[in-house]
Amino acid sequence: MKILIDMNISPVWVSVLNTAGIEAEHWVNIGAPSAPDTEIFQYAARKGYIILTHDLDFSVILAKTQSRFPSVILLRSNDLLTDKNYPHVIESINKNISALHDGAIVTIDLINFRVRTLPIS
Repeated sequence: MKILIDMNISPVWVSVLNTAGIEAEHWVNIGAPSAPDTEIFQYAARKGYIILTHDLDFSVILAKTQSRFPSVILLRSNDLLTDKNYPHVIESINKNISALHDGAIVTIDLINFRVRTLPIS
């Protein structure tokens, strides 16, 4: 599993995920920081990445395109972006590896996670 971290999430997540055994790269090391979400989406789809974001736009793109990939991990609380919640996010990702490989949106909040299989109908 390879995760592409969106611009709205700190590059610190690269080392957090890599330490947990999850390959990760931040968009800032790949493309322009001002790149539109569609460019990030297309890159992730081409290269086999799962997108980690705090942005609902990727879910909208998936719905409009009826795509099955790339999968998206959507963090729905600012508190998830703090170090005290890193273990919860990593655990939620690990519990959903199969769904993410098959094509899904995994929404993670402070308490739980939800999985929506792609494509969105």
